[in-house]
Amino acid sequence: MTSLPPARRFDWSNLGLRVASAVVLVPGSLFATWVGGWIFLVLIAVAVALLSIEWGGMSAPYAPVRVSAAVTVAVLSAVFLTHFDKFAIAWLAVLVGAAASALVARGVSERPADAAFGVFYIAPACICLIWLRDTDQTMSAQGHWWTLMLFAMTWAADIGAYAVGSTLKGPKLWPRFSPNKTWSGFLGGLAAAMAVGASMSIWSVFQLNPWAAALIGLLVGLATMAGDLWESAIKRRFGVKDSGDLIPGHGGLLDRVDGLMFAVVVMSAARLVNHWGWGH
Repeated sequence: MTSLPPARRFDWSNLGLRVASAVVLVPGSLFATWVGGWIFLVLIAVAVALLSIEWGGMSAPYAPVRVSAAVTVAVLSAVFLTHFDKFAIAWLAVLVGAAASALVARGVSERPADAAFGVFYIAPACICLIWLRDTDQTMSAQGHWWTLMLFAMTWAADIGAYAVGSTLKGPKLWPRFSPNKTWSGFLGGLAAAMAVGASMSIWSVFQLNPWAAALIGLLVGLATMAGDLWESAIKRRFGVKDSGDLIPGHGGLLDRVDGLMFAVVVMSAARLVNHWGWGH
């Protein structure tokens, strides 16, 4: 494992750049989420391509373009199948795509396991996000609301962790892989996600009581933190500071959506359970 120099403390002067990046990116994402359909599908497809490029750049230094292309094709196949409600085939496409990506990587002297893992890492989140927003007609009327709740919870977890951790500091959460993260930030992020969930439960469209919504916020917050830590461990393994440099103040797209990729799986499960009658 390539060792990196100790991470610096949070740079509050970077906060303005982060906010500016969010102002540019967030409105378009929210618009696509609200409209859904092909517009949302295009947003996901673009994200898949960018994430795959970043994955190839990190994991395949000798042939990043070929590995990125293989991962992109594999994940997009699953995404389009999900859009057309072919869920079983979509998951099969993930398995086939991972195997194909591994063969491509092996053919260009890269690590097959890393290429296959790229498909397993990116595809499930994209499948769940498409399902959460646009598929399953019995629940489609609530899809955009649940996706917006997902965004609100993950953003609250990120912002709460950043603000509380930067202010209170204290013991480190997992210094081996993420020296900047603290227990105070971890708890602050969870509290923020729970508060957002409880607050949004007042909207009748969710059919959630405040306690159930707070519990979902807790689980989504935990998943967000886990995704963030997991990506930190991956970057340490590949010896990179950021997954890319696409977003000023954030690094690559994977640096921005790492928590969301875990959180959307949890939120999809919560929505399904709620559809069965829990939490009303």
